[in-house]
Amino acid sequence: MAFVLYLISTIVGLLSILFYFLRERMNYWKKRGIPHNEPSLFFGNMKGVSQSRHLIDPFRDLYKQFKGTTPFCGIYFFQNPSAVILDLDLIKNILVKDFNNFVDRGVFYNEKDDPISGHIFSIEGSKWRLMRSKISPTFSSGKMKFMFQTVVEVAENFTKILDEFVGSEGAVIELKDLNARFTTDVIGKCAFGLDVDSLRDPKAQFRIYGQKAFSEQRHYMIMFFLQSCPRLARKLGMKMTNDEVEEFFMGVVRNTVEYREKNNIKLNDFMGILIDLKNDPKTGLTLEEIAAETFVFYLAGFETSSSTMSNALLELAKNDEIQDRLRAEINGVLEKHGGKLTYEGLEEMHYMLQVFDETLRKYPVLPFLQRITIDDYPTDTDGDSKYIIERGTTVYIPIEPIQMDPEYYPNPERFDPERFTHEKIAERDAALYLPFGEGPRKCIGLRFGKMQIRIGLALLLRNFKFSFCDKTQYPLRFDNRQLVLQTADGIYLKVERV
Repeated sequence: MAFVLYLISTIVGLLSILFYFLRERMNYWKKRGIPHNEPSLFFGNMKGVSQSRHLIDPFRDLYKQFKGTTPFCGIYFFQNPSAVILDLDLIKNILVKDFNNFVDRGVFYNEKDDPISGHIFSIEGSKWRLMRSKISPTFSSGKMKFMFQTVVEVAENFTKILDEFVGSEGAVIELKDLNARFTTDVIGKCAFGLDVDSLRDPKAQFRIYGQKAFSEQRHYMIMFFLQSCPRLARKLGMKMTNDEVEEFFMGVVRNTVEYREKNNIKLNDFMGILIDLKNDPKTGLTLEEIAAETFVFYLAGFETSSSTMSNALLELAKNDEIQDRLRAEINGVLEKHGGKLTYEGLEEMHYMLQVFDETLRKYPVLPFLQRITIDDYPTDTDGDSKYIIERGTTVYIPIEPIQMDPEYYPNPERFDPERFTHEKIAERDAALYLPFGEGPRKCIGLRFGKMQIRIGLALLLRNFKFSFCDKTQYPLRFDNRQLVLQTADGIYLKVERV
């Protein structure tokens, strides 16, 4: 009996300590005098996220509530007190001027237990700097020219297959999945040197495991724990990647590297460049590092690009004048270059770039940027101590709320590529458009993503007209369980031959 009482009192004592710790943690911003919304004890400001709300919703609320009143406000990412940056100059300082104090993203990775999570998007400090210097030449304009024709060939195959679906009478097509299969085939060819052919075979392994990487992640509560407490999760040996997905991609990389080295095969694709780095004694990469970098190239390349293509086609289908103007530009440039899509010709499609930029303004795939403060960081020029972001604090830059702010983009729900003429861009603060980030940690695959999306759109619009149908859902509804802005439903459009 005495033991039972002792056990009960111990449990009660531990729970009391935990309750006190959580309550104190949830008073962090209140004690500092920083504007914030009251958190719940266990969910912070994330209550309802992944169920009735998307992760971006709490950031939207705080942005609308506190913008213009404070350089930053507080948010509780579950039990993690974090800062949401509201001042445009402060955003630029964090991303560029004072980058050395915000090098790390503070997202989960675990190279030991989850090797393909240790890629350039996640890794930190000196390891990130070294990897960035190794891989950056891979995405130079020269390397893009090498990959250009490969992407064009996949896109031409895409138009042939779509033409079969459309026929002479036109057809209602679900484009979200079809675009994802196109970008899967592109990445399979450019990153791995493999003919994936998921356009013909939706059940191709590359497509299946790419879907699993997004749709069969760990339970959403575990995912949020991994992101809110990445260092603790790493110490606990936790994983983000699905075991089957890890096994598949590690196997593909291992077999590809062994085959190429054994047969002395040299290709100018992403894998070939990484193999060269592996065999260079000055910059040697491990097999696990190659797998991690090709994995993130695959995930970022197929999902972000296919979503952006789909969203662009949806808006073009809604806006006939914009679609007709873009098609006229495409046809004019192709005629100038002998009917062929060339690298130089793609660069001449200025209105295409405006459509691309406006699509990512309205639908940024990553709705916010995330960084970790290395040292205490004062944000107020008057020296007010309460406006110091303490070391170890996660900071969030709310991309989507800024890019949908009517003060900066009047009538933000309207799709208007004229927002991105050279003159309009020059007039606008650089912090008002950040779909790829900014500064030294800006998206390394920017050039490739822009290239494959514009190639895909150019050849599709050259051959087909897109319009709304009874199954078209507009505006889009986003999947609350995804960390990125990903549509919850298919994108159905009527497609006709031009």
